[in-house]
Amino acid sequence: MSAPRPAAPSDVPELLRLIVELAVYEKEPDAVKTTEADLESALFGEGPAVFAFVVDGDEPGELAGLAIWFLTFSTWEGVHGIHLEDLYVAPQHRGAGHGRALLARLAQEAVARGLARVEWAVLDWNEPSIGFYRSLGASSMDEWTTFRLDGDALSSLGAS
Repeated sequence: MSAPRPAAPSDVPELLRLIVELAVYEKEPDAVKTTEADLESALFGEGPAVFAFVVDGDEPGELAGLAIWFLTFSTWEGVHGIHLEDLYVAPQHRGAGHGRALLARLAQEAVARGLARVEWAVLDWNEPSIGFYRSLGASSMDEWTTFRLDGDALSSLGAS
């Protein structure tokens, strides 16, 4: 198994492939609107605010998994943290330690930067992932509910 590494511009097509696979897994196959150009700009444009670690697959140019993340800020802690937007390992590469390696790489990044925490969301029905996260010592924040403002509601509030 290769160690996680920062994504490179040449990884963009594979990143998009894995993002689409993740959307299918999460029962939202038509939800991905991002393009290779969007990813290229977000990850490698001027002053990127989002980052990715990847694990190489068995074939040249193939990615086995990804962790896409960005910085958050805790007003209570007074320091940044990491929000893990997507963690995904392709089915044929699961069970080889890639998911753990990607999370360990994120934890190393947080510790090296003096960050307070790594946080992420998981769908309530995704029991395999919930069990995996708990096995690493992660705890759920059941007292919090995630809210989202998007689409027409976002436009309407923004126009007010």
